[in-house]
Amino acid sequence: MAQGKPRGKPKGPPKAKGKGGLKAFREDLLARMAEYSDAESLNDNVITPFVSALESVCADRGYVLNIYGEGSNLVVSSPDDASVIFQLVEDYFSTQEEDGEDE
Repeated sequence: MAQGKPRGKPKGPPKAKGKGGLKAFREDLLARMAEYSDAESLNDNVITPFVSALESVCADRGYVLNIYGEGSNLVVSSPDDASVIFQLVEDYFSTQEEDGEDE
């Protein structure tokens, strides 16, 4: 009698794809981003869907996703820490604005 593949869901967590998978993901993301020549289409077709997926994954795990401006400021935290981190970032931006006004 021939044996077939086991049926049903595999047991345990999914296996990590390793660094090759991360590199392939990065390359795929870069290629998708290169398809769009302006910020609006890049935002609509790549950035917004990516951030939406990231928000969903964080929410499913009980984390809060905070994205702040003027560069790459991304913070994933517990709900308890979110307000403290938000205030820290707001204070930093206020200081930057005040320093800019002094010049």
